[in-house]
Amino acid sequence: MKLRFGALLATLGLLLAGTSAMAETKLPAVLSDHMVVQRGKPIQVWGWDDPGTEVTVSLGDETRTAKADDNGRWAVQLEARQAGGPHEIKVVGSSERTLTDILIGDVWLCSGQSNMEWTVAGSDNAQAEIAAADHPTIRHIKIPHVPSAEPQSDVGSPGWTVCGPSTVGEYTAVGYFFARHIQTEVDVPIGLIGSNWGGTRIEPWIPPQGFQSIPELKDITDQLDNFPSVNDQGQVNHQTPLALYNGMISPLLPYEIRGAIWYQGESNNGEGMLYHHKMRALINGWRDLWHNDDLPFYFVQLAPFRYGRPDQLPGIWEAQTATLEVPHTGMAVTTDITMLQDIHPRNKQDVGKRLALWALADSYGKTDLVYSGPLYREMKTDGNKVVLHFDHVGSGLKSLDGEALTWFTIAGEDGNFVEAKAEIAGDTVVVWADGVAAPKAVRMGWHEEATPNLGNAEGLPASPFRTDK
Repeated sequence: MKLRFGALLATLGLLLAGTSAMAETKLPAVLSDHMVVQRGKPIQVWGWDDPGTEVTVSLGDETRTAKADDNGRWAVQLEARQAGGPHEIKVVGSSERTLTDILIGDVWLCSGQSNMEWTVAGSDNAQAEIAAADHPTIRHIKIPHVPSAEPQSDVGSPGWTVCGPSTVGEYTAVGYFFARHIQTEVDVPIGLIGSNWGGTRIEPWIPPQGFQSIPELKDITDQLDNFPSVNDQGQVNHQTPLALYNGMISPLLPYEIRGAIWYQGESNNGEGMLYHHKMRALINGWRDLWHNDDLPFYFVQLAPFRYGRPDQLPGIWEAQTATLEVPHTGMAVTTDITMLQDIHPRNKQDVGKRLALWALADSYGKTDLVYSGPLYREMKTDGNKVVLHFDHVGSGLKSLDGEALTWFTIAGEDGNFVEAKAEIAGDTVVVWADGVAAPKAVRMGWHEEATPNLGNAEGLPASPFRTDK
């Protein structure tokens, strides 16, 4: 009996020792070696440990201490710092962890569906781009595809990588070319968080408070308790509201970001202005999550593509253009970057650059650049002609291919649109058609295959538009 009791005590001691040895200070996947943390904002460091454990976080001469709460979570804020590095962050609790090669710069969330997830390796001139990708102050982290029924606090990821020929091929191409262009103008490290998923709708990415902020989405808001939907096997439908906010955005919080770039809408094609309200919900929701009412949000207007529904894509274009009414937003027009039989145009270089132009003007205060193609402002009639006025004419309106202006139609009192002639006159475009004596409305590019050639002298294309509503 004594031997058995002694063996039992010994076994219990080993178990207790093993439990003690298993105690660990854990960090979320978004905090890893090589990360970029947002300059000018408090540096958020958080994680988990045994409840009641005191955790110390150090960066240089600064040290902060926190105690793990009843759920084991702890968090500290380090002082905001200017761009630079590399730095180390040391975390000591039940165990010790040192994060190395940390840069301080600007962090951009890169989200949406497949055209944002599309990699450098799949883009134009991929081999040359990869070989030349010597940009060690650009960093990237890929968030895996994880829908969730509830908001998550962490998500599995290998962590941050340093941009170079061995890594850049798997980066979001739009994000990489966006970061690369910003660095030509602003000498600052750039971190890219690739939280994106091909084929996804916009609704899964929107937080609940985003839906609640938009009266036009009351039908969805009233049903939020039923989302995201879960099947009998407990699998979450990743296309339903909240699913990707829960699994792929919530785990990033409270990691500070400079702003977001967004390329999505193909999966919502056909919704017209309803998509505008969903974009407003997404922007409002993310701004609430990051406690920043001015969080920059720059997005890509969809490229022309043969969906087989000619009048529906222009409705999404119109919804996206209307979203420019939201402060601190910007839109990269891509009517000239298209492969009509492939929904994934390979020229991601110009897409990233055009997003970067908006960011440089709006977020970085650059005043000496033209950052948008022409955007329709108003029309005036002059006899049998319509005179169109535009914002963002840059150095002047221009036919991008040197040919006569294309994809203009005009309607008279009968509302029937016919092919029209159009000419540039100074900073305006004059439109007319034989047989239309009293024009009432003009449209440009109002077809899913439209690739109009109106732009400005800086080479930025005009967004499709209609003067009638």
